[in-house]
Amino acid sequence: MEEVELKRKILDLLKRDEEFRYAVAGLIGVSEILRRLDGHLAEMARLREDMVKGFELVERHISALGARWGLLTEEAFRQGLRGILGRELGLEVERWEFFDEEGVVYGYPSPVEVDVAVKDGRVLLIEITAHARPSDVYEFRRKAELYQRATGRRPSRLILVTPYAEESAVKASERLGIEIYTKA
Repeated sequence: MEEVELKRKILDLLKRDEEFRYAVAGLIGVSEILRRLDGHLAEMARLREDMVKGFELVERHISALGARWGLLTEEAFRQGLRGILGRELGLEVERWEFFDEEGVVYGYPSPVEVDVAVKDGRVLLIEITAHARPSDVYEFRRKAELYQRATGRRPSRLILVTPYAEESAVKASERLGIEIYTKA
């Protein structure tokens, strides 16, 4: 009977006492808001994991497109260089491909390729890359050494062409006597 009496008194207070009514309404509302907020926070946390995965997927796609664009750009530039050097300057331009059985360039047997321009006995080795790192410069030097071993012809000039060269790659090219052409 006490419970029924307590309920009646609470209802009576809610009817008569505006301040009490607002306090109870606030408590009921706050608990409902907190319950809903907990649900929203849980949903946001779940969506955040999905968003992270989505951003990672987008990043992989952008990286793949960038790599593909770099390869296409390199090949287009290579073709342009061949046309200009061949037609305008009379240089014979070819792509030298060789299987490096001793692993001189990469440390293990692998195919190696480099662009070669020749005229009047002068040999220019030309490497084109979208991004030059110091390791690319040293790799190019090893390609030149392999070319000389395999063909018996010593390159007169080593030329590296790139739109982006790391500062350490520029310094490495200076040390190794490789001409590097990049953005100004």
